[in-house]
Amino acid sequence: MKGRAEAYYRKEHADGRVIVTPDDADALVDALLAGRDSENMAELHSLERPTLPSGFPDHEFLVGVDKELQVGVLSFMDESGNVVSLGTSGRRGGVSYFIAGNETEFPGYSEIAIDLVRRAVREFISSGRRPTCVQWQEPEVW
Repeated sequence: MKGRAEAYYRKEHADGRVIVTPDDADALVDALLAGRDSENMAELHSLERPTLPSGFPDHEFLVGVDKELQVGVLSFMDESGNVVSLGTSGRRGGVSYFIAGNETEFPGYSEIAIDLVRRAVREFISSGRRPTCVQWQEPEVW
């Protein structure tokens, strides 16, 4: 089956990741929006990409949402480097999002509209590649 990824965003997913398809993209974002502030980001790995010799994925896609501001952040990492979404406005010099209580900081100007987050999640799950619907930036320090 094409277009599948595994997602981790709740503590209970540590033993069994959630499998998502492109049709599940909105439900995943909605679950993050409805969840606790300590669980407002998901880590996704495409099941369409090869793994490293170690058995670990060769990439990582992070999706965070802020339910109050209706914005989110994205990060994509693979052998070509690390990039984060590029938004049009920044706040607090940087922002934090959480996977199962574990904090990840993002640079200022990395938050984008929720609708764009949804499109990017769907594109990533469909292709296994860094979404092209988003502008990206290389973080200065990360």
